[in-house]
Amino acid sequence: MSKNLIAIATTAAMVLVAIPASAGASKDDAIALVKKAVTAIKSDGAEKAYPAISDRAGPFVKDDLYVVVYQLDGKVLAHGANAKFVGKDMIEAQDVDGKLYVKERVEMAAKQPSFWQDYKFVNPVSKKVEPKEMYCERLDNTAVCAGVYKM
Repeated sequence: MSKNLIAIATTAAMVLVAIPASAGASKDDAIALVKKAVTAIKSDGAEKAYPAISDRAGPFVKDDLYVVVYQLDGKVLAHGANAKFVGKDMIEAQDVDGKLYVKERVEMAAKQPSFWQDYKFVNPVSKKVEPKEMYCERLDNTAVCAGVYKM
C-alpha cells in the first residue's frame, strides 16, 4: 500500500513540475519592449508611434506587459493598457501605499537615462493590485516605460 502511495505522490510531483507557471513577463521582456518603443518613436515619430503604443491589440502590448510614455511633467502621451489615460496629467497619481509613483518616475527620468522603479499597480490580467517594477528610458522630454509584476 505504501509503495502505491509513493508511486502516486512521485507521479503527481512530476506532473506538477512539468506544468509551466504563467509567471508573466520578465525584466528582459520589459527592457526589450521599451527599446522597441524608443526605436519606433525615433524612426516613425511620435504622431505615428504613440497611437501604436496605445493600441491594446498592437505590437507594444502582450498580456500584462505594455508601454507607457510620460512627458516629464507627468502627462501621459501613450498608454498600452488604458488609452483613457492619454492626455491626462498623472503627476499626483498614488499607489495603494500613497507613493506618488508618476512624480517619482518623471523625476528619476530627468536625472538618469534609464532606471527601474518599484511601486504597486493593478495588473490588467489578474485585476489585483500587485508589486510592480517599471523600467524606463528617457527620450528627449519623455520617459518610455514598461513594467513587470513581481511574483
